[in-house]
Amino acid sequence: MGFVYNAEGQLVIDPDQQVQQSVRVLFDPFRRTGSAMATVKFFAEQGLQFPRRVHTGPNKGDTVWAGLERSRVLRIIHKPEIHRRLRLCENSLLARRWDGACVIERVPQEDWEVLIREKHAGYLDWDEYERNKRRLQDNCQAYGTDRRKSPPREGPTLLQGLLICGCCRKRMTVRYHSRRGLVHPDYLCQREGIEHAEPISQHVPGVSIDKAVGNVLVDALTPITLEVALSVQQELQARLEEADRLRQQQVERSRYEAELARRRYLRVDPDNRLVADSLGADWNDKLKMLAEAQQLSERQREQDRQVVNEQQRAAILALTTTFPQLWRNPATPDR
Repeated sequence: MGFVYNAEGQLVIDPDQQVQQSVRVLFDPFRRTGSAMATVKFFAEQGLQFPRRVHTGPNKGDTVWAGLERSRVLRIIHKPEIHRRLRLCENSLLARRWDGACVIERVPQEDWEVLIREKHAGYLDWDEYERNKRRLQDNCQAYGTDRRKSPPREGPTLLQGLLICGCCRKRMTVRYHSRRGLVHPDYLCQREGIEHAEPISQHVPGVSIDKAVGNVLVDALTPITLEVALSVQQELQARLEEADRLRQQQVERSRYEAELARRRYLRVDPDNRLVADSLGADWNDKLKMLAEAQQLSERQREQDRQVVNEQQRAAILALTTTFPQLWRNPATPDR
């Protein structure tokens, strides 16, 4: 999705502006969060749809619009064409079976014999494509002992997925317990204990460790808090404007389809009631979809205006002096 073949058979970016914008917007929340699921949530919260191409049936090749799915995000992030790479079986090996049929065997990237970069226009450069793959790999909960870190969660721990046992060099896990109505974390090294029925090698209370790490964080951020605050404000505004622009394109597409249905209805012979009734119903459906798209766009725009009002902008800029208080405030959500 996001590419088409031109008359010369060359792969080019889809001329449909809404398709282009949808693909580009998809990468924005992934850059911020490193999470495919967070990308899906962003599209759902903003009321955005994503294109997909029909592969079979009488409408083969047509572009339809629907909600974004996590599996589609992962395919796009991994898909070579998106990242300006030529697919000349560079990640596969063609072989033949005993009956002469061709089979394709996947080959690791380090064993590729051909790699041609910048062959055609793309949405990302090679370096960002590689960074995205590494982030997905790091985020994979089942990646194994080589996993460097895990995505941020809602828990109160700061070092979840980051802490390494000084004895066995394995990842430490987290266990929570309640004390005086508050949730406290403990860091455990229990992989060997689970595998070999041995005692837990380390059990470290996490409150004091997280407090010390938090103090280091506050000290490190103090000189650059103004830059961070301004970046947060600009990013929020840019994110909302990008989503609003995409919603407006959805409205324009719905308006075009409604106008197209109207012209079809007006061209039909009024005496042909069977066809006229069908085209009239289609016109009504397209008008209803247009009205829904307009209402969604207006409603979401009003919500976006409330996300960052003047008072909140002032609060963001005040982070230059209030970040330590904000960080240590028990009312600040852990995420």
